[in-house]
Amino acid sequence: MDYEKQLDRAIEETPDIEGTSSRFSLPDPEIRQEGSSTVYENFQSTLNTLDREADHVMKYLQNELGTSANIDDRGRLRLKGEFRQERVREAMEEYADGYVLCSECGLPDTRIETENGAEILRCEACGARSATGE
Repeated sequence: MDYEKQLDRAIEETPDIEGTSSRFSLPDPEIRQEGSSTVYENFQSTLNTLDREADHVMKYLQNELGTSANIDDRGRLRLKGEFRQERVREAMEEYADGYVLCSECGLPDTRIETENGAEILRCEACGARSATGE
């Protein structure tokens, strides 16, 4: 058997793997004003995409936007104050970069772990470990 020919054929027949953009795409935040609050209507579907705890994402947004927030009985995030969709989208993209996507391989297959009191992002795809928020 000519293993080199088999390997060449296998490489030719292997489909190219798409980049991370095909596997991970944040939904655009559906934002509306309600009195003096901004309501993030599709917060739950964003959490599902991120695969993160609601409290963790909410605390990040509170800190990033400099406001207070709560999650109502319908699962929507209510931010105190008025925020444009673009600003909320930017904050969510920054969250994904620092707390979801692996800094080595770029895949979203990560988990947040606590090690010696510090949050560590561990990638289940490539095994990389990095500090969160970077």
